[in-house]
Amino acid sequence: QVQLVESGGGLVQPGGSLRLSCAASGFTWDYYTIGWFRQAPGKEREGVSCITNSGGITYYADSVKGRFTISRDNAKNTVYLQMNILKPEDTAVYYCAARRGRLYSSSWYRIAEYDYWGQGTQVTVSS
Repeated sequence: QVQLVESGGGLVQPGGSLRLSCAASGFTWDYYTIGWFRQAPGKEREGVSCITNSGGITYYADSVKGRFTISRDNAKNTVYLQMNILKPEDTAVYYCAARRGRLYSSSWYRIAEYDYWGQGTQVTVSS
């Protein structure tokens, strides 16, 4: 049974940091590209970042470049999203998703490209 479980969300002040984790089970981890998405109230789900199955290529939305860093620990079947210099507009439910095979700069942010999704973790940036 495929499972993606996000953790690490919470309430943080503007300028603060959080590290999200996405722990996976039930599929051959090394074959899968992992993406992070977020959905704010009243808005569509959007791609935040992605790391390919090899870990060699990463993608970021323009809104988070230079502030967020994605990484993966294949020994732990876990992907991390380090979020720094958080802003109120980063407030959303954050989801991780998995896709067998590679994704590219033209496709990593498309929801339909992913096979499996987690339940999400809430991130709230507020003073």
